Amino acid sequence: MYKIEVCENGVQATDTIKTLTAEGYEKDNIFIFAHDENRSEDLTDATNTGSVGLKEQGLFDSVGNMFNKRGDELRNKFEALGLSKVEAEQYEKVLDEGKLVIVGSNE
Repeated sequence: MYKIEVCENGVQATDTIKTLTAEGYEKDNIFIFAHDENRSEDLTDATNTGSVGLKEQGLFDSVGNMFNKRGDELRNKFEALGLSKVEAEQYEKVLDEGKLVIVGSNE
């Protein structure tokens, strides 16, 4: 089970993360996505939230993402968290608009 929120900026993202933790989501199971990889990493570090890696994706997809374009990588990561292909494409388009997508997972 997962919950998805769209935010305009880092301040909204921080508030959303506080709400998700109050709802019982562990910070290690909250993931922040931004189209710009550096922005995504900076926000993940600043909020002490999880990052989609080997555990969520598996070895094959993790290695494959090193060679993918950013959009493909983001869609793969969304799908690794349980989103459907259609949802992954939808939220990757939201990222194209400069917004942030936060996924809270209970798994």
